[in-house]
Amino acid sequence: MSNKILVLGATGNVGTPLVKALVAKGENVKAASRTGKAVEGAEGVVFNYTDPDTFGPALDGVDRAYVMLASGSVDAIGLLTPVLEAAFAKKVKVVFQSVFGVDADDSIPYRQIEIAIEKSGVPYVILRPNWFSDNFHTYWKAGIDHGQIAVPAGDGKSSFIDARDIAASAAAALTTDAFNGRAFNLTGPQALSYGEAATIIAKTIGKPVGYSAISDEAFIAMLTGVGVPADYAGFLASIFYPVREGWTAAVTTDVETLTGKAPRSVETYAKDHIAALNG
Repeated sequence: MSNKILVLGATGNVGTPLVKALVAKGENVKAASRTGKAVEGAEGVVFNYTDPDTFGPALDGVDRAYVMLASGSVDAIGLLTPVLEAAFAKKVKVVFQSVFGVDADDSIPYRQIEIAIEKSGVPYVILRPNWFSDNFHTYWKAGIDHGQIAVPAGDGKSSFIDARDIAASAAAALTTDAFNGRAFNLTGPQALSYGEAATIIAKTIGKPVGYSAISDEAFIAMLTGVGVPADYAGFLASIFYPVREGWTAAVTTDVETLTGKAPRSVETYAKDHIAALNG
């Protein structure tokens, strides 16, 4: 009988705490990554979105799967559709990490993926996290090191969410049927501008950190200058448009609905990641 959970992106910001949470709940977990290494006591399995030969072994014995697209990829439909079709064929429950706000327009690629899942006939839960707090010690770390975060967000606010709260929400969705057939918009407890977030981080790490609202063109040039592929740099620039328009400022209670706990604030995130932010 199938009773395993497959976690894609198991070595990432969400995948690692998700695997840990599932193992702590006593679940049998397959941690999928390009290396196939074991993660947090879970069985490791090799997985690559561009290699269909890895799909079957990864899904073998699995009845639930956490599906997400690794960062750095632009073609969501092309990369995720074959994986999802393989999961649908095995009647695997899908918990899908989508993107906050995609339900505004059915033409958005991530929304098209959601629609395919909704029509598949398999049990599913869709999670739409807002911008990650964790981006500050990953994507925007170089800016913090230089004392200035430079992104094309204007004065727009985002209800930043801690990756650990996304993981906890996913763990809940994967271990009960109570949330099946629903989509959840995952946010932190308050909306902050990048300037406000920079002030919080500066106070926490004891170093000056400012914010510069730069143009899309300057942002793309900055990213490509450090080796980011032009298509992905353009994609990253484009997703700041909803921030500038105020569409990412909404705050929901969906994390608490799923987990029973309020989501972590940016202050809590910064305190818990002070070594990474300072490193």
